[in-house]
Amino acid sequence: MKKTINLKMLLIAVFAIIYTSATAQQSTEIKKYDQGFRLGFGLNGGIPTNKVYSWSLGGDVRLQYDLSMKTSLTLTTGFTNLFVNKQDLKDIGFIPAKAGFKAFIWEDQFYVLGEVGAGFAVTNGYNDTTFLWAPGIGYANKYVDISVRYEDYTKFNTNQVALRLAYGFKL
Repeated sequence: MKKTINLKMLLIAVFAIIYTSATAQQSTEIKKYDQGFRLGFGLNGGIPTNKVYSWSLGGDVRLQYDLSMKTSLTLTTGFTNLFVNKQDLKDIGFIPAKAGFKAFIWEDQFYVLGEVGAGFAVTNGYNDTTFLWAPGIGYANKYVDISVRYEDYTKFNTNQVALRLAYGFKL
């Protein structure tokens, strides 16, 4: 448990340092920027880190509000299924509901993202709700968003490393 807390603190510190150094290097030139919403639809595949689950697959919808050229707020939901590798257990499918902060750190395309929220189990008789948090890094342009994230599920006794491929557009 202490090792997990230390890993969480290390990841938070790394993202804070990256964001701080990126914002410190912004030019003093002021550009006009229209704040607005973006909507993205993504496919997710992941590898859980414990031996009960063998892989995961899901889809999501992400609403993003651009605060500036470098920062955005996000709301993400969808469906994720964790597939078990033992015959006597059942897969678990859940609906994540996450809020997050995205900071573009390089060339307005590479970013770091941190999300927190809840995962609501909805399949195979599971009735648990778990706290989840997910730091990640990614690349986004006008339409494509590709990211890798670490996602931790407290009550589901696992976490995963996942890849997200998404199509997004301005609303």
